[in-house]
Amino acid sequence: MRAIGKPQPGETVVVAAASGPVGSLVGQLAKLAGARAVGIAGGPEKCAFVKNELRFDAAIDHRAADFPAQLAAACPNGIDVYFENVGGAIWQAVLPLLNKYARVPVSGLIAQYNGTSGSDGTDRLPGTMREILSKSLTLRGFINYDFAAQYYADFLRDVGAGIADGSIRYREDIVDGLENAPEAFIGMLDGRNFGKLIVRVAVDTA
Repeated sequence: MRAIGKPQPGETVVVAAASGPVGSLVGQLAKLAGARAVGIAGGPEKCAFVKNELRFDAAIDHRAADFPAQLAAACPNGIDVYFENVGGAIWQAVLPLLNKYARVPVSGLIAQYNGTSGSDGTDRLPGTMREILSKSLTLRGFINYDFAAQYYADFLRDVGAGIADGSIRYREDIVDGLENAPEAFIGMLDGRNFGKLIVRVAVDTA
């Protein structure tokens, strides 16, 4: 978020999957940087959590029939940073709202992992490339280990302190038993988990 997104005071930061462990932290880091945080989540319960518990400025339900219009209304000055976790139809709603010089850290593409979700056969790459060029957008994909050095320094120090003083909040979704891990993983990709999905394994010490 800091290395690629570089949120500035007064900017608008949008993050998909905002009730999950990555999206929830991204939005809170945006708030701590002085930016507006707009979260996208699935369903009223998750949106209420994002708005009320995580204290985002707005939360939009991507399942709403008028989702693109709601997102545009929540971002009247456009989007300066979009932290991509999902792809698919959500990306298509975000793309026209991106401001000139907007930054897009690409962390995940949940909607596209099975190769079919959200696809209607339309080739949207030319339109996407035109927006990247005309708006001078910065898109960078990354894997978490790309920033391992920052994790052991900045991340542990700043996020640890934020959790300790309550300025950063989180939620865990715990599933008991290793045998339930495959179904829990599938549920996570379908958006059935609420918060950081953890499989708790009991250790027999007898």
